Amino acid sequence: MVSDPAHAEHDMKAMAFSAPSGAGKTTLVRRLMAERNDLAFSISATNRPLRGNEVDGEDYYFFTTEAFHAKIEAGDFFEWEEVYPGRFYGTLKSEVTRHWQEGRHILFDVDVEGGLRLKERMGDRLMSIFVRPPSLEVLEARLRARGTDSADDIARRVAKAAKEMLRAPGFDVELINDDLERAASELISHAGAFLGEEGNPGE
Repeated sequence: MVSDPAHAEHDMKAMAFSAPSGAGKTTLVRRLMAERNDLAFSISATNRPLRGNEVDGEDYYFFTTEAFHAKIEAGDFFEWEEVYPGRFYGTLKSEVTRHWQEGRHILFDVDVEGGLRLKERMGDRLMSIFVRPPSLEVLEARLRARGTDSADDIARRVAKAAKEMLRAPGFDVELINDDLERAASELISHAGAFLGEEGNPGE
């Protein structure tokens, strides 16, 4: 059984990003990672099928529902959530330990509930960030434009987003992604203040 990563590499920190689907958090995370070489992205585990050109071990760790439940029972997850009925996502303890031992601060891309739970567990060692779309109307337009979801899925995601946005005050930082350049600049500034100067991983 993997040891609790909260006890590993005490000088390393973490940032957790949560947002309604389509708010643009993945783009912002990529922009932040391009600015610093002391960051690592925590690949989440899920039981949903692969989409498009996704690659197991790069986009997500893809498990069958049975295998995902087995990992829950084994205590292999740092946090996990049933985001939609029958759809599970989680953070493997091994991911956190691996990156911290390599001397990298870790970035989490998690569901809103997962972000709040990570904050509870990690406290001041983690900065939680909620990425908010300018409006639900803009969010719906973005979801339609990317063309990966059915009309029913979009309606479900927008309804879920309305509830998720009510949880934003529980996060350390709220970023409104109405202008990508401005939001990215704000994020890089927040990261610098929290993580300090860029370090040299592994040293």
